[in-house]
Amino acid sequence: MINKLLIIRLSSIGDIVLTTPVVRALRQAHPQAEIHYLTKARFAEAIAHNPHIDRLHRYEGSLRQAIATLRAERFDHIVDLHGNWRSFVLRTELAVPATVFPKMNGRKLLMTLFKARITVPHVVDRYALAAAPLGAMPDDQGLEFPYPAELDVWAAAQVMQQLGEGPLPYALCLSASYTTKRWLPAYYRQYLNTHSQPCILLGGPSEQSLAAQVLEGYQGPVFNAVGTTHLLESAALLKQCTHLITPDTGMMHIAAALQVPAVTLWGNTVPGFGMGPYRAPHVILEEQGLGCRPCSKLGHHRCPKGHFRCMHALTPERVSAASKALLS
Repeated sequence: MINKLLIIRLSSIGDIVLTTPVVRALRQAHPQAEIHYLTKARFAEAIAHNPHIDRLHRYEGSLRQAIATLRAERFDHIVDLHGNWRSFVLRTELAVPATVFPKMNGRKLLMTLFKARITVPHVVDRYALAAAPLGAMPDDQGLEFPYPAELDVWAAAQVMQQLGEGPLPYALCLSASYTTKRWLPAYYRQYLNTHSQPCILLGGPSEQSLAAQVLEGYQGPVFNAVGTTHLLESAALLKQCTHLITPDTGMMHIAAALQVPAVTLWGNTVPGFGMGPYRAPHVILEEQGLGCRPCSKLGHHRCPKGHFRCMHALTPERVSAASKALLS
């Protein structure tokens, strides 16, 4: 019988959101259990309001401190949904039974180095393999991203204040961990200039200069929330939107959790890595004819080939057509 269970997923925001079907399945399979979740402190907001978790542990960078804290809990089982050297050390030091999800990095390496025409099962399905020995089977309800209900009231007021009455806005996400995942600044500007629907720009502090570049001289209806809202506020703003246009990043998975339709733009990465939107309305845009894709399972700060054709090919016209198809 499982009385106390630890789930490990140290990063990132998108990956944490993708664990939520397994968290829910573990709660349903073990309603009496005390479920703990360990993640890095800077990503904790992504899971902090999940109703299926009894206690959230914030990893601050010290393995010794984390081991001491977690050892005192006396867990019955560990479900490792990260599978790196840190989680291996934690499992070893805590010395309790554990299950680990298959990362399948070997397949991704074959896809990246040799352009092997294979795919990787979706990461949610691979996470589920770590929970299956505990009798936990994910349902068909998709992802979750809970946040305080009062943020919906706040977001509606912000949209009214910034954009006034009229059509609902759409969202443009500027965030991406690597340059080769990000849409072109010129394409953002062109898209804004050719669409009259109000827009909310989403992104973190590191995208503020990009937002300023995109909006230079733009006079249309736009709410620039880049770098001025925290993660949960950005999610609440996203929920006010008709749809999202986003690269392969964490906001894509938050949109899936909130059931906000999304047009997803894929540059150096590919959905075949098993990280696409999960059980939510979406359209995938990618240039499949390029022999250099995928060039990395994560990304680069510049195109290794120097041409960046994967994103140049995803023109504003293609995104417009995809948005219309998605909303229809």
